[in-house]
Amino acid sequence: MLVDSPPEQSAEPISAPTPRRRHALRATGLLVSVGILLLVCVASIAVGAKSMPLSDVWHGLFHNSGAGNDVIVHDVRVPRTLLGLLVGAALGLAGAVMQALTRNPLAEPGLLGVNAGASAAVVSAISFLGVTSLTGYVWFAFLGAAVVSALVYILGGSRGATPVRLALAGTAVSAALFGYINAVQLLDAAALDRIRFWTVGSLASADMGTIGKVAPFIGVGVLLALLLARPLNAMEMGDDTARALGAHLNRTRILSMLAVTLLCGAATAACGPIVFIGLMIPHLVRSITGPDMRWILPYATVLSPVLLLGADVVGRVVTRPAELQVGIVTALIGGPVFIHLVRRKRMAQL
Repeated sequence: MLVDSPPEQSAEPISAPTPRRRHALRATGLLVSVGILLLVCVASIAVGAKSMPLSDVWHGLFHNSGAGNDVIVHDVRVPRTLLGLLVGAALGLAGAVMQALTRNPLAEPGLLGVNAGASAAVVSAISFLGVTSLTGYVWFAFLGAAVVSALVYILGGSRGATPVRLALAGTAVSAALFGYINAVQLLDAAALDRIRFWTVGSLASADMGTIGKVAPFIGVGVLLALLLARPLNAMEMGDDTARALGAHLNRTRILSMLAVTLLCGAATAACGPIVFIGLMIPHLVRSITGPDMRWILPYATVLSPVLLLGADVVGRVVTRPAELQVGIVTALIGGPVFIHLVRRKRMAQL
């Protein structure tokens, strides 16, 4: 006897999220990222080379007596955390803008020599011109960042530049500039202590005066970068498509490089060269948001300080009571990430 089998039910295709749902998911993710950033800020204020109870941290934040643990919290950890917020946002945004502008997944202020150029210019100003003020450091950092950006682009092949060529040119220029910085250190013993800061990035010398001087430059750079999201979206599709969409290519390039110079110059002047923040975070963000710069840039602004402050907390704890500079920690994390990106199959043709 034949038994009728139930008709096979065809599997319904899984529909892609609607634009409204994608927007809601991205907005929710951004809010979650802000929450994570707040938690990391709390950790940055509460954790350090010296252990203290949370009650002392709270007292130092809101009832500073000017003595003991209150001084550590109010005058050391809070400025350090605020500077980490500013510098992290600056480096992450600069990396995202550079990657979109050059259509180069390896573009990053440290990797392309921009931070090294800013550091070398400041070291020259200290050793040969006797500059001692942070305001002077900032302007020389801007000059060094701009000159090295142009130099790396020329050495990388200009119109024929590829991601790997630009990365190699940036690495070579960075090596030469850090060699120059080391030579100046050896030859100018009187300026050794001031110059040593410019060989590796650190948030340890943060104070409210430093924050007040670099915050306006970073603020302008952040605002400019965020306003460039739409034209950068168009440029990532290629110059011809960008023109067809009405983007002004030269203006976008000039404003983008101005934003990168402001962000990197101010960040480097405040805490020295810190590498790989601008490489790792934009790649992480793209895996969350997709290629839309209107979301990549806000996410990078929030998540980059998470990485920088997290690395700073790790550096304070692992060698307690001494400290490991945050630039060393980010380099240890970022090196393997860079190698992974270079070895990815889709990079083979670059």
